[in-house]
Formats: sequence, C-alpha cells, structure tokens
Amino acid sequence: MDSDCFKTLSDKRGEGYYTEKRSKFLAFAHHAASADEVRELLARYKKEYFDARHVCYAYVMGADRSVFRANDDGEPSSTAGKPILGQINSRGLTDVLVVVVRYYGGVNLGTGGLIVAYRSAAAAALDDAETVVRQIEEEVCFSFPYVMMNSVMRIVKEMSPRIISQKYDNTCEMRFSIGASRAAALREKLNKLSFE
Repeated sequence: MDSDCFKTLSDKRGEGYYTEKRSKFLAFAHHAASADEVRELLARYKKEYFDARHVCYAYVMGADRSVFRANDDGEPSSTAGKPILGQINSRGLTDVLVVVVRYYGGVNLGTGGLIVAYRSAAAAALDDAETVVRQIEEEVCFSFPYVMMNSVMRIVKEMSPRIISQKYDNTCEMRFSIGASRAAALREKLNKLSFE
C-alpha cells in the first residue's frame, strides 16, 4: 500500500454477535478519529447497555497507528481488550474503535473462553464494517506574483494536488492538499519558480 495511505472504517457502524454458554457478546465497530469521539461513543454504549456486566473496548488512532488502548472493564486482565485490539491490528486498521458489550450468562467461561469470545465478537463487527483507504495529506500554501500564474499552473497540472483555495490579485495565493510524501517536492518546485 502507498505510504501516504492508511486503512480505516467508513462511517457505517459494523455489528457482530457471539454467544457462549448463555453469555451474549454484542460488538460494534466504528470509525473514530479523536479521543473525544471515543469518549462520546463509550458513554453512549454504557448508557444504552447499563444493565450489561461489561463494556470492553479497544481503539487505534493516527496514521502511524501510534495511539491505542485496550480496556477489560472488569474482566480478567488481557481477556477482553487485548483480543479486541488484536483484531483491529490484524487488519492493519486505524482511527477505529471496537466496543464489545457482555451480558453474563451465569457460567464462567475461563480466560481461554473469554479471549475466544471477545476476539470472535470483535472480528464479526469488523467483518460487518466497511474498510476504506484514506490518504494522509499535507497542506501547501504558495504566494506569488500574477505574472507567474502559467508556471504555477504547469506544476499543478504535473503534480495534481487538490486545490483547496485560490486568491488572485497583484499577489496571488493558492492552498493545495497533496499526499504527505509528495508535499516537499511540490514545495520545492513552487519555490524554484521564484528564482527563475
């Protein structure tokens, strides 16, 4: 995959279900790109499923996948959050939150059973969700005299950045968005124009 791209989920919620010895595991996969979004979604699930024994979750954020957390919400250590996180990681996803709500069925599943249950529920929700590829973009802003317009447009045609805004006057200004790995090359080409 292009180094400027990352895999995440669309805005459609993925849903999964797993049952084992009368315990029910309801799983939900979401696109979530900020800590605020995660907090909001978790609060909604805790309110909606107030009668559930556990609301466990894991998330991964950032194009470099460097922000992540797994939470067992009272289940034995590493039996819920880690298996959920493992499913997100095995798909190479980011900006994703998976929540698994457990209704206890009266029979203990043991650590192995819990790991399988949380992993299976999370996998089902992620399978139901839609994976999309997004591009990591960087903004480039360039000011130039109007006489340089043709030269600037030649570079725009050659490198195909997305034009965010443009202002034409004695001094023109254009803002572009381009794949992060190509931003430096675009800046360099535009800056060279000033010395031609």
